[in-house]
Amino acid sequence: MKKEMLINASQSEECRIAILEDGRLEELYTERASQDNYVGNIYKGRIVNLEPGIQAAFVDFGVGRNGFLHISDVEPSYYRQGGYDPDEIAAQEKRERQNQPRRRNNNQDYGGFRPKNKPPIQDLFQRGDEVLVQVIKEGIGNKGPTLSTYISIPGRYLVLMPALGRVGVSRKIEDEVERRRLKEYLLDLKPPKGLGFIVRTAGAGRSRRELSRDLAYLLRLWKAMVRRIKKTEAPIDIFEESDIIIRTIRDIVTTDIDSIVIDGEEHYNRAREFLKLVMPRQVGCLHHYTGKDPLFHKYKLEDEIVKINQRTVPLDGGGSIVIDQTEALVAIDVNSGTFRFDGTAEESAYRLNMNAAREIARQLRLRDLGGVIVNDFIDMRREKHRRAVEHALRDATKRDRARTKILRTSPFGLIEMTRQRIRPSLKKSVYYDCPCCNGRGVVKSEESMALEVIRLLMLASQNPKLRTLIVRVNEKVASYLNNQKRKSIIDLESTGKVRIEIRGSDNVYPEHLVLDGIEESGIQVRLN
Repeated sequence: MKKEMLINASQSEECRIAILEDGRLEELYTERASQDNYVGNIYKGRIVNLEPGIQAAFVDFGVGRNGFLHISDVEPSYYRQGGYDPDEIAAQEKRERQNQPRRRNNNQDYGGFRPKNKPPIQDLFQRGDEVLVQVIKEGIGNKGPTLSTYISIPGRYLVLMPALGRVGVSRKIEDEVERRRLKEYLLDLKPPKGLGFIVRTAGAGRSRRELSRDLAYLLRLWKAMVRRIKKTEAPIDIFEESDIIIRTIRDIVTTDIDSIVIDGEEHYNRAREFLKLVMPRQVGCLHHYTGKDPLFHKYKLEDEIVKINQRTVPLDGGGSIVIDQTEALVAIDVNSGTFRFDGTAEESAYRLNMNAAREIARQLRLRDLGGVIVNDFIDMRREKHRRAVEHALRDATKRDRARTKILRTSPFGLIEMTRQRIRPSLKKSVYYDCPCCNGRGVVKSEESMALEVIRLLMLASQNPKLRTLIVRVNEKVASYLNNQKRKSIIDLESTGKVRIEIRGSDNVYPEHLVLDGIEESGIQVRLN
């Protein structure tokens, strides 16, 4: 399998990164200069409000919007501020975890353990308290960014987690021999007591020297941060994540990446310097694209990106999936369409659902959809077919960097799942709601609008002071009023002793309506 990373950074306003496997778009990352990106940044903030009802605090961390800090994201060292012993609480949580029944876990969990004996947040903090926080989720809509006091600073092969206090290895490294080797290497490097380090997935197969170099870099960075924390007052930024190019190369590039192509010379030089520093073996994979055609057009990706934002996604061999996104839920419907397989209807439904499961996982990654997701697959009677579709969906989400939880098929043939929501979806970043329909996708017909106008005119014509009523509507609505509803308007003019004037324009939205009145004195008044 040929795996490529394409970085389109020729326009200063936007940077796009695409991951291709055998020429097929599998991942897409987009960042715009006009959109603030705080995820991963670390700040010294100040508590501005406490909400005991939802066990959360609102933190001013200096970006103009207060962040949301829930008690579940408060690191145990803060318990001492309220007179609680974090070791005792940790022991209680361990006992509860051991007493909790085990749940089957097929790559994804079904909810997991959630400690119930966290101390009240109002006992730990007061207004004005300073707190070190990291942004873990961008603000979406009217919601501010989500914060955590569990600080993590990523390197190339290691992650520094000051609150962890021990060393560990990523769960995605499943080889037990490799896990033991990496942990022994990390212990041999004798990291400072009180700091925690986790070997990342990219650390698999790395030497002691490579881990040592990454450890030294993270320690230097942490010492500089500690000095800044002590010297400055909140709110202030302590650490800012790298830009999307360096961040993506650091987190994604491994030995299975065959080539990295960048179309901007300045960004190419920065990426080359970064690779020389942390991944010298991968420098040869980096290429500077100098062709005349735009990079994404050269690889025929622009049409693929346009399809990402379409409601209907065709499947190979026929059939399709339809994706509808709401504020907190995504509904995905699998349609059979023209898909047919030589065999029974059950076998056809099974084959189509297997294709759909893989495409659903791909679309969730590409569109960056999060929250609750309900998948409505074609009904299948056989239990083994239902289980196979569940496993296919779980296997397809393994490569997803966002956390997912997948439930078993419901009696109605639905598979419910959740996907970690880190930032607004790609659609929300590229589009805004249509001012004509406010994002509904439909507008009232001219007949409906005409009836609404007549009702408003009936009400307004009862005012004895009005002599003229002026209605400004869309051209189609005005045409309907002046033709089909002419008799009703004449009756209103007669009974109300008022002149009614209908003005239409193609520049007026279909649902837009302005009703003005002119009184006897000549004063014009807006009636709605």
